[in-house]
Amino acid sequence: MVGQLRSTVIDCPDPRALAAFYSELLGLPLIEEDCADDWVVLGGRAGHQPRLAFQYAPNLRPPSWPDPERPQQFHLDVTVDDIETAEKAVLALGARRLPGEGEGWRVYADPAGHPFCLCWD
Repeated sequence: MVGQLRSTVIDCPDPRALAAFYSELLGLPLIEEDCADDWVVLGGRAGHQPRLAFQYAPNLRPPSWPDPERPQQFHLDVTVDDIETAEKAVLALGARRLPGEGEGWRVYADPAGHPFCLCWD
């Protein structure tokens, strides 16, 4: 092993707003001492997982699912107990439904346009 994952970093035009969305979605706390105007961190201290960081990107071209011209770049799979309840909750947080679903998953976009999936067994 060369190292350990420190954070998954997501580019976005408003780090605080997108961090608030993911804090509600995943139940991860804001780590204020690791934050700045252009950098916001959720989760645990460095070296403890999970950690999501949000970096200011003023000219972000968000992905356009499922258009390969602007691919998803990354996505998170989020396990839920009840898809209908979870869908209502993420839509209320500012997510939007995207085309695409399969047996046990549906695709959404966060408020900055990044795709993520709600998954259930």
